[in-house]
Amino acid sequence: MTGSVPPSAVSRPQDLAPQLRAALIEKLTALADDELILAHRDSEWTGHAPILEEDIALANIAQDELGHASLYLELRRELDGSDPDRLAFFREADEFRNVRLAELPKGDWAFTMLRQYLFDAYEVLWLDAVRGSTYTPLAEVAAKALREEKFHLQHTALWVERLALGTDESCRRTQNALNALWPHAAQLFQPVQDEAELVGVGILPDLAGVRARWEALVVPHLTGKCGLTLPPAPAAAGGGRHLHTEHLAPLLMELQSVARAVPNAEVW
Repeated sequence: MTGSVPPSAVSRPQDLAPQLRAALIEKLTALADDELILAHRDSEWTGHAPILEEDIALANIAQDELGHASLYLELRRELDGSDPDRLAFFREADEFRNVRLAELPKGDWAFTMLRQYLFDAYEVLWLDAVRGSTYTPLAEVAAKALREEKFHLQHTALWVERLALGTDESCRRTQNALNALWPHAAQLFQPVQDEAELVGVGILPDLAGVRARWEALVVPHLTGKCGLTLPPAPAAAGGGRHLHTEHLAPLLMELQSVARAVPNAEVW
């Protein structure tokens, strides 16, 4: 009787089968778009956060997320020769593949911290699993990004706790944020097309397993430590990542305005 053969590590893009390459391009695009759009939402607090220290902290988090988007787009460049700047600044809203959670307006401070917490918890657990990817370049990126994301998660978890256990007003706002954001969280665990093929060869982790770990982390924190009440459990996200809210197009208009104003500009 023969046992299953573990997937072999792949270190070069050209060694990926065409179907795996196409699926990985789609996944990397989705990952990068999540980071890019969330980074922009976080950056909207620059100069407006409740205290100066937090103004700096959230700006740094936004910069880290933007850096992670760049890492994913560079991995995509290695697969298809695409230009990361063109992808970031010259696609239309219907070409983006970010989750709707990331594009919702920044709202108040409780909304921003809770959204970032939900995303950070997902990202930490996903990156932790991807460190074992059989696609070596992705495993290396995951190890690099994970170090930063652990700090993000620690920071936002403390803020959610502080707000939920603070004044009646801060608790009300945090509960309202949870009510609004929780239904969108399921889309974080929605696979892209042919993602199962990537899971089968060990390039990506099974999102069902990541979601189970995520729920085991965030639910006790939100309900036990913070005393919040969960809305009805999020079902499978409706529609794919190509469907967006009305908030994405205006966000992109601002994010892309400088690049589109001078499309042939060069950095000296």
